[in-house]
Amino acid sequence: MALKNVIGIDHAVVMVKDLDKSAENYRRLGFTVSPRGTHSAHMGSGNYTIMFDPDYMELLGVLNPTEHNAPARAYLEKNGEGIERIAFTAVDSADGAEEIRARGYPPVGPTDFERPVTMPDGTISAAKFRTFQWPTAEAPGGVRIFACQHKTRETVWIPELMKHANGAKRLKQVLMVAPEPAKEAAHLAKMIDRETRSEADGAVAVPSGGDRADFVFLTKDQLAKRYPGVSLAGLPERGGAGLVIAADVAAAEKALGATGVKSAGGVVVPPAEGNGTMLAFVA
Repeated sequence: MALKNVIGIDHAVVMVKDLDKSAENYRRLGFTVSPRGTHSAHMGSGNYTIMFDPDYMELLGVLNPTEHNAPARAYLEKNGEGIERIAFTAVDSADGAEEIRARGYPPVGPTDFERPVTMPDGTISAAKFRTFQWPTAEAPGGVRIFACQHKTRETVWIPELMKHANGAKRLKQVLMVAPEPAKEAAHLAKMIDRETRSEADGAVAVPSGGDRADFVFLTKDQLAKRYPGVSLAGLPERGGAGLVIAADVAAAEKALGATGVKSAGGVVVPPAEGNGTMLAFVA
């Protein structure tokens, strides 16, 4: 019985060491990057968003060490930069938290927070959220999951921020590497009440819900075979490896220039060039 208040992937959180440098890097890769957001003193973090439809990417960095961001700092220390968390869209975070509690996962939250947003006309508004997390220890493939209810969609999905020189349109897959893909996929599937699906090369997919991106769990060897010619240097043995992005491939190829590697019918940014995250642009 699928969760009623949690629908598929909302955004992928890429943890970075230097927030402003990472934003500059993603601009170089042809993405339109939002103005910088600063979270509360309690959270001690800041972000840049890269908006698609219906989902997005978030570059997240620690600005001041706090108790709240200790897990994120521990992640950076252990793995370096990369996909640290995946958010699902919550219809109602309070009800969603109770749904996972009923399935044996005591939720963290729900928690309300907001960050100031500079709108295209220069005015300052706010992006307001209510989030809840699955228990921190439950991290399939080494990636934490949480759910995000957007209370002010109009200050997040801003049309001017959704057009990208590299032709990026939306997330298609979140790629997760692990020595035992089937085991990690089964763990996630149980947490979000979905079924796993075996793929031809032995990878295991977990649909996230609705028309949103799938999770794909595979070994590093399987990933290397899927994307021949792409260096996987810097990826952990277990963790978030990359994002498959539906895009205009010709636009991506032009925007990426020498950084892009033609592979698997698309163009790919190796993880070392994407702040620990492989980016595969496909039609």
